[in-house]
Amino acid sequence: MDLDLAQVRAFVLAAEELHFGHAAEELSISQQALSKRIARLESVLGRRLLDRGGQGVRLTEAGRRFLEPARQALAAADRAVAAVLGTHRPLRIDVWGHLYAPMRTLALVAGGEPRPELGHGRDLPSVSTALLRGDIDAAFGRVHAPLPAGLRYRLVRLEPVDAVLSAGHPLARAAAIRPAQLRDSLLWAPGPLHRLDFLHRFADSFGIGARAEGANLGLEHFLADLAADPRRFSLLPADVPLPAGPAVRTVPLVEPTPLYAWSLLWRSGADHPLLDTLIGAFVREAERSRWLEYDPARDWLPESDPAGRLRSGPAPPTGGGPSPT
Repeated sequence: MDLDLAQVRAFVLAAEELHFGHAAEELSISQQALSKRIARLESVLGRRLLDRGGQGVRLTEAGRRFLEPARQALAAADRAVAAVLGTHRPLRIDVWGHLYAPMRTLALVAGGEPRPELGHGRDLPSVSTALLRGDIDAAFGRVHAPLPAGLRYRLVRLEPVDAVLSAGHPLARAAAIRPAQLRDSLLWAPGPLHRLDFLHRFADSFGIGARAEGANLGLEHFLADLAADPRRFSLLPADVPLPAGPAVRTVPLVEPTPLYAWSLLWRSGADHPLLDTLIGAFVREAERSRWLEYDPARDWLPESDPAGRLRSGPAPPTGGGPSPT
């Protein structure tokens, strides 16, 4: 049975969008043409793939079974065309954890040529979904359990975290702060705390019961809200540049020092030719800049981090996948 890839592509887009209008717009064809392509594919397969009814578009059981192999077939076709033409599309990378400025690290290893296409995901679950769908090739941010099946990662940086406090906070002028000293303070979170795993784990680990949430409207807005209450504090990587204006102070955390674990994440079986190159660049920069130094007697990692399994030395855990070159 020979499949028409245009029909397969029409089905995949309709299945992902669950909306014929959006899928047709993506393909620059009419909804009628899209519907005809899918109907012809269903006729060839002898199975109905999509139900179209009053409740919208839904995958049938046959459609659910067909979707992932169909995606793989389209990806293989795209690779075949690229091999003949000697061209490859850019590596597509999403970042998340925006308040902690992931681009500071990514730019150090991905700033050369050819430049990747960079995007932004809301959080780890949304980025994981994009990876599994094949919308992006890799992602960069903090990985924590549970990680969906079918994804792999490599730890690339452990970054020390400072306390950032209102200038009126009793500890704002301290040379250093132990996490336990913050128990009577108010942890200020840039969004729902149950979705901010690092801050949530920190508060639980060090007995910080008072917690409050604001809206994530960017670093400057977040710091202005934090500065408004002398009880408030939060956590930011030590070298994140703070904007001028908000009355806040940053103070190093010690005994232990919390570490924010940055990882590169990709889909099992991903074979974009630039993925190995990117992983290799991270490995070399981590070694050069000593990004993976960790001492369990001095540092703290959340138990939900795969990185939390480290006990000594700089060897990074990895979820497998391409080997760095």
